[in-house]
This record gives sequence, C-alpha cells and structure tokens, in this order.
Amino acid sequence: AEHQHARYNPLRDDWVLVSAHRVKRPWQGQLEKPPPEDVPRWDPNNPLCPGATRANGEVNPQYEGTFVFPNDFPALQPDAPEPGDSDHPLFQAAAARGVCKVMCFHPWSDLTLPLMSLAEIRAVIDAWAELAAELGASYPWVQIFENKGAMMGCSNPHPHCQVWASSFLPNEARLEDRTQRQHLSQHGVPMLLEYAEQEARRKERLVVENENWLAVVPYWATWPYQTLLLPRRHVCRLQDLHEGERDSLASIMQRLLIKYDNLFEVSFPYSMGWHGAPTGPYLEEDCGHWQLHAHYYPPLLRSATVRKFMVGYEMLAQAQRDLTPEQAAERLRSLPEVHYKQKAK
Repeated sequence: AEHQHARYNPLRDDWVLVSAHRVKRPWQGQLEKPPPEDVPRWDPNNPLCPGATRANGEVNPQYEGTFVFPNDFPALQPDAPEPGDSDHPLFQAAAARGVCKVMCFHPWSDLTLPLMSLAEIRAVIDAWAELAAELGASYPWVQIFENKGAMMGCSNPHPHCQVWASSFLPNEARLEDRTQRQHLSQHGVPMLLEYAEQEARRKERLVVENENWLAVVPYWATWPYQTLLLPRRHVCRLQDLHEGERDSLASIMQRLLIKYDNLFEVSFPYSMGWHGAPTGPYLEEDCGHWQLHAHYYPPLLRSATVRKFMVGYEMLAQAQRDLTPEQAAERLRSLPEVHYKQKAK
C-alpha cells in the first residue's frame, strides 16, 4: 500500500506499475470543467432527442424507451472495398467492414443510467442483448460501449451508447481470446470465472455484489477507479443471460454507477464496454474459454476536476497508477447507494 510494485494482468498479458505514494503529491496541472448540471430535458438542437432532426436530415421518432438508429458518421461500413495486395510485409492492410449503430437509453437528456429506474435499465440490457444477437448472427465481433461525459469524448448530453459490429476481431478481442484460451487449457477453468470466485472470497477489492454478479476494482486495474463487472455463472455472451441475471444486472449496474456519481458528487465520466465470446462464424466453435464481462474505465483521480492522464511513461513504457486497487475499492465500497441528487431532494 505504501511502496511501488508491479502487478500482472493475465487478461491482457501485461503489467501495471502501482505507485501508491504518488497520490500524495501536490497537483498543479490541468483542472477539468465539471459537467453541466443544467442539461435541458429536451432540446430540438440535440440530435439524440425525440423529434429532433439529425445531421443527415432524418427526424427521430417520438420514442419513449430505447431507440436504435444507424450512426450518421459510421467508422465502419458494410460495403468498403478491398485495400489491395501489399508489396512488402512491413506495409500490410486488410479489409475492414461492419456497421455502427447508436442506442439511446431514454428520451430525457437530463438522465443518466444511475438516475434511471431498474425497469428502464433492464430495458437497456434487453436491447443490448437483442443487438448483440442480431448483429452477431453475421459479424464476428459486436462491441457495445458507452462514452459518458464530455471528458470521454461524448459530444451530446443524452444517455446513449454505441454498437459497432466488425468483420474482424479487434486487438483487445484477439488478446482476450488468446489469454482466456491459454488459461482454460492450463488450469481447466475459465479465467474470469475463477477470478470472480477468488474476488468474492477475498472481498478486499469488491465494490458491490448480488446473487448473480459482482463488481470489483481488478487486482491489475490501470485507471484510478476502474471496475470489472462479472457474472458468477459461466456465461459466454450477453444474449445468454437468463431473466433473473438480467434483473440483477440492472440492479448492480445502478448501485455501481450511483457510487461512481457519489464519489465526487458529479456525473461520473467513464468509457465502458462489454466483452463476450466472438460471434458470426465463431458461433459454431467451442468458446467455453470466454467469460462475459464489462470494463469500466473512469479517468477521474482526486476530484471532479483532476483526471488521470495516460502520457509519458504510460505511452512509452507501461501503465502506471497512483493508488492501489484495494484503496480505490475501499473508497467506492464505503459510499452510499442513494444518489447524491436524490438524497438532496
């Protein structure tokens, strides 16, 4: 807890430098602007609102729940041409095709997931699972991810996420596929199933848990208050969750995200995403080495205005953090599960 050391991340096959004493140093660097508290519930100029006109001229329906539509500026398109043959092994290119969708969680712009009801969060989970199954019928990888807050690149203040389906396995997917496959081969049990059992027993990095799920600050966490959301049962894909697991997922997500917001009493920014077994052609293969999980990567370190920057040593050598995962977990665990905005009311 007081001295620097390195920790191994078996999921990524890399290391993180833990330098807990550095959190005591004075900060004279950049201060971020806190997110606005006066977001209007409906704004005709916000392209994610019901009835608003998007950049391509399409008008959103007056939706009342979740709403999915094709990304107007997709990073992947289904009909991209082949890049052509390479004339040298150092200059390789490959085809990259896919589709990109946007999913609004709720019609109101002034809400975020921790402020939504359990039924509304459950509807989001069901929509995630439906999209994962629909796009996964043909695409090898379906990445569901949420960038929350302007600090994480979110350009529209509205509760939403993105879903990108690709004709290839992205880098992180290929890496996790390899490490989980190796672990099952060597130890006879899926890595993250074994890890969840260990963390449930040890408790020191546990943030919240229920009968089907647990959220921990992983032993190898890189970001200050990074968490890993894990099912207790062996589940390969989001669409494989049964009714009870989806209900309890809505509950544990709400509890975790309320704690995030309560940490600095601000709408907590993060990037999160689901990782599960590949789909498309992989649906016919044995993917039992995979365990479904969600990563949460929040940047805030000391306050609502001081963030962790991945620069210098992190970019040129290896990841480094300024407080131990155990310290981060204890702080999150001790926070109330009533949102600070609701408590004020």
